[in-house]
Amino acid sequence: MSKLTRYTNPVDELFRGFFVKPMDLPSDLTPQQIKMDVKEQDKSYEVHAEIPGVKKEDIHVEIDGNQVSISAEVRQDKEVKDGERVLRSERYFGQVSRSFQLAHDIDEAAASASFKDGVLALSLPKKTVAGGKRLTIS
Repeated sequence: MSKLTRYTNPVDELFRGFFVKPMDLPSDLTPQQIKMDVKEQDKSYEVHAEIPGVKKEDIHVEIDGNQVSISAEVRQDKEVKDGERVLRSERYFGQVSRSFQLAHDIDEAAASASFKDGVLALSLPKKTVAGGKRLTIS
């Protein structure tokens, strides 16, 4: 059998890590996803969407028939300092959105929304279907 040997340059090994200090820079500033729970009740849908770190002024909800769209402007900043020297400064700016369809049309006039502790709560009443009218033939 042949013996394989890996060649390493002794000069490279001598200076490896000497001039550049390796740093592990894990990033927890990834684009967010809107996580949500949708529950159906007899006369309405209840939606809870998690959008942490967003101001309620930056959240937009649109209803079109049975389609619901939620979008938000996300701004995340993180700065790690060591005394006066900034070791790392990261930021993420962008928009997240989520759309979904429900089985029934939504009554937009009666729908309501609230935002507390990073959770958007939507109450989406179902549109009542008007009963048909029976015509009398004369």
